[in-house]
Amino acid sequence: MSQLVAIAYDDEANARAAAEDLRTLAVEHQIKLDDIAVVTRDEEGKVKLDQALSPARAGAAGGALWGGLIGLIFLMPLLGMAIGAGTGALAGSLADYGIDDRFMKELGDKLKPGNAALFVLFQHANPDKVLPEVSRHGGEVLRTSLSDEAEETLRAALAAHPA
Repeated sequence: MSQLVAIAYDDEANARAAAEDLRTLAVEHQIKLDDIAVVTRDEEGKVKLDQALSPARAGAAGGALWGGLIGLIFLMPLLGMAIGAGTGALAGSLADYGIDDRFMKELGDKLKPGNAALFVLFQHANPDKVLPEVSRHGGEVLRTSLSDEAEETLRAALAAHPA
């Protein structure tokens, strides 16, 4: 079962650095990420989502591959790739998996202008390796689906290392 953690930061740089550390930890198999996003609120109060996973891009790539293969059968691989990429991109943009965009925007609206938040959806993690890396950037827990004990451990780790 996936867990969700949202951490607020005073600036975008710390949120992005924490996200990059989590991606590195994912490569090292210390955490299994389902989705990760950085939400920023600019000085004018506009909320911007930056998701690592793009369903439209993935759909276009898969559609181009399948369209090209089917196009080979009918001796029109380029046309098949173009149609497949367009169809895949459309299907990918309609599919919304991972962290709900509306939820991220609602929490993003609560950020102070100039602040950012990191949203992480993960299946499992090695707390002994993940907590020290994430806590280096400070931050404040906005919302989690963790157990009370795990959430308190995360809050304490973040409070011990202010950015």
